[in-house]
Amino acid sequence: MRRKIILPRIIKINWIEGLVISVVFNNGESRVIDFQHVFEMNNINEDSPAYGLKNPKEFAKVELNGFTLSWKNATQVITALHGGQVEVPYEIGADTLFEFSKPEKLNPEKEIGSLIKKTRIKSGMTQKELAMKSGTTRNYISRLENNRSDIELGTLRKIIEIGLGKKMDIQIK
Repeated sequence: MRRKIILPRIIKINWIEGLVISVVFNNGESRVIDFQHVFEMNNINEDSPAYGLKNPKEFAKVELNGFTLSWKNATQVITALHGGQVEVPYEIGADTLFEFSKPEKLNPEKEIGSLIKKTRIKSGMTQKELAMKSGTTRNYISRLENNRSDIELGTLRKIIEIGLGKKMDIQIK
């Protein structure tokens, strides 16, 4: 069983379109954050340091800094530990961003489960037949085909090469 991640962190920015951004969190999930919604929920108005980020060109200047999103072009003043005022880039904590995010819907044609299902059906096999040939269960094949379960490389190889009688070829593009 996987450990539950207590503190979400952003480890990669995938893409930015307008005020929507796709990021990868440290749990491996690609998630989408609609900042129009974030700005509305956080009452971002003309008095806010983030107001300029409502402009997509300014918003796109986002950087990954310390596992969260940061905008040097929008600064805010905070009180430092010594009591003085310090100007820092505008940031929203990764925990808040995780809360406002939604899982990114991937292209189903590129998901392993969808590829297994398509190949199984084309081969005229049932889930039960594929499970029997590859040494798994019908329930496991169902979870894979619906992208509801992770798969180990060795099991994937058994399903593809033994169960489906196909050749497995992995590419990184």
